[in-house]
Amino acid sequence: MIQASQRSQGVNYAIREVTVPAKQLEKKGIKVIHLNIGDPNKYDFDTPEHMKKALYEASLQGHNGYAPSEGYPELREAIIEREKKRNNVNYSTEDLCITTGVTESLQILLNASLDPNDELLIPGPTYPQYNLITCFNDAIPISYRCIEEEGWQPDVDHIRKKISNRTKGIVVINPNNPTGALYSKKVIKEIIDIAGEYQVPIISDEIYDDMVFDSKQQATATLAKDVPVITFNGFSKVYLVPGWRIGYIMFHHQGELDGIQDAFMRIARSRLCANSICQLACIAALKGPQGHIKEVNDKLRKRRDFSYKRLNEIEGISTAKPEGAFYIFPKIEAMKENLWKNDKEFVLDLLHTKYVLVVHGSGFCPIYGKNHFRAVILPDLKTLEEAFNNIEEFMKEKLKK
Repeated sequence: MIQASQRSQGVNYAIREVTVPAKQLEKKGIKVIHLNIGDPNKYDFDTPEHMKKALYEASLQGHNGYAPSEGYPELREAIIEREKKRNNVNYSTEDLCITTGVTESLQILLNASLDPNDELLIPGPTYPQYNLITCFNDAIPISYRCIEEEGWQPDVDHIRKKISNRTKGIVVINPNNPTGALYSKKVIKEIIDIAGEYQVPIISDEIYDDMVFDSKQQATATLAKDVPVITFNGFSKVYLVPGWRIGYIMFHHQGELDGIQDAFMRIARSRLCANSICQLACIAALKGPQGHIKEVNDKLRKRRDFSYKRLNEIEGISTAKPEGAFYIFPKIEAMKENLWKNDKEFVLDLLHTKYVLVVHGSGFCPIYGKNHFRAVILPDLKTLEEAFNNIEEFMKEKLKK
């Protein structure tokens, strides 16, 4: 047998891994309540109508060929206008590249910037791709602690302790996946200060920037004066088009990132381009009505409040309150009872016993995510209530034994 590559052996994406046993149950006719995947369109959210029409019209008008590798200039200009208006940050079109979702931005950037044994500081817990792609490049992901008792804010002192002469960047995910944390302005400034002191760039993932409940998200580049910041963003979440796969990267610097930016663009040209008609429809997203954002956040806020209250009522479970995105990251307090070997076993036991699907916390960080699970707060209140009732029954039955 021809063997798969050695580097492919470590590829394991927890969020979709847990769907495999769930599908087996569904093949048997069992209804599974899915709280695992961050796709609002799987629930009662839908893409704004003017965006759908723009997509259709772009196809009818013949824009079905390749787009420029860096993305259509019109879309990059629209993003630049948004950044100036929202965050008071100036970019040129050469500083932007449109990609196939934020994941491709991340893949290309780490390919362009990491050599073997380089280190990347990543929040713990984190979106799994940061660890996965870093390892795929034979580099080393270094988790820094986020403090659960403080709403999962980054531990700035821990970031400082983890920096070494091999550190190539500090990752910030704000609002955060999987915890739903919204980072304070003070914390972001402190991280910027450390990055400036050690002359490393910040990689700021802001895909959920306008999905917040009680206060405004603060863009990292707004606060960074002379510290280079590489920002990821896209349309999947705020504009409800995860399947369109349109993301982008923005380079904010004074020449420090010229080499990495050049390498990024060369790799981007080698992979051709992001989806042409979806790019054009995303221009309509930025220039058209924005009313859906408030409607989405109002719905999510109610679901956040219900989820936070309900999960904290369940014996053996506790959770911090998310302030953005659409995730909640409860702690399995009952792990201390030795009822399960680890949080993945907990998740599979819950799935097979009560047919509720969540994602094991260790899939987001083996150190700071363990003994937790991630759930989405996207379903309607009736579905969330059914799911949490099932979890409560599950915990009661387990804790009786």
